[in-house]
Amino acid sequence: MATTSDSSVSFDQTDTRSDEMHSTIEQWIDDLVAGVDDAQASAEFQEWLDVQSRFHDYSYRNALLIKRQCPEATRVAGYRTWQEEFNRHVAEGESAIWIWAPIITKRCPECENSPSYHEDSDCDYDETPPEEWSEGLVGFKPAPVFDVSQTEGESLPDLDTEATGDAGDLVEQLTAAADDLDVTVRIVPEAEWTHGEAKGICEQLSLVDMQPRVEVRDRANEADLARTLIHEYAHALLHFDVDDDTERAKREVEAEAVAYVVGRYCGLDTSGSAFYLAAWESDGPEVFRERLGRISRTAEELIDVLEDESPSSPI
Repeated sequence: MATTSDSSVSFDQTDTRSDEMHSTIEQWIDDLVAGVDDAQASAEFQEWLDVQSRFHDYSYRNALLIKRQCPEATRVAGYRTWQEEFNRHVAEGESAIWIWAPIITKRCPECENSPSYHEDSDCDYDETPPEEWSEGLVGFKPAPVFDVSQTEGESLPDLDTEATGDAGDLVEQLTAAADDLDVTVRIVPEAEWTHGEAKGICEQLSLVDMQPRVEVRDRANEADLARTLIHEYAHALLHFDVDDDTERAKREVEAEAVAYVVGRYCGLDTSGSAFYLAAWESDGPEVFRERLGRISRTAEELIDVLEDESPSSPI
């Protein structure tokens, strides 16, 4: 996949500035769409996708159980699954994470019990013998699983989505822009981070104060730290009052597209955004087109704020 690194860009303060900015952003979105297509077709992405497909999609109840027992968990699987599917083994001394596993077996069409429970029940169904019953859910049983951090062995494929480049004082400019954007922002030291593998979050400050709060996990790569700040700012500006889980993937598309555009404006290499979006996007390039106006307006707003924070623009 080709990279798209630029030196920083400035839009002259002229009568045509808005048109110039909009036209440039549209071209950058075209580049991002092409980059996502390339990423999805790459062997690296296909290998990653194959591995992800082997992990179970756990129910909300089990997700809560996993989070309570192992807050930092990211990928969990059973003892044998780690061995047979991923060529990894659970490290000695690790404690299991317990979830509820479904029990699937033949069940009575009327009382929906397994044959053994059916025999002891008051159900008098006898139209077909138990060996001809269809299989279905008859209950749950405790089952042990382990997080990838509790295992050793063959590495799982990863996607390099980090931004790179010389961030200069961009992180400081972005944190200074919080007041103008009416957002509370905090860069959290790695040791204090409590949000698992997430690089950043955007949430409500409190039940009383409806102001968005952005937190990002600190890291050595300041270019990627800046990209994450931009991504979470985009969530604060676009999605803070949206409460619809079905829109989650599309919200990620918008936020990361904004991060890609503003990052390019600032001279960062944000081509890794293509892999990030390839992992989220299921509706194809038309999503970018449908949402181009929102992406463009938000990117322009952030660029304007950054230019105000840096009178000697370009950044």
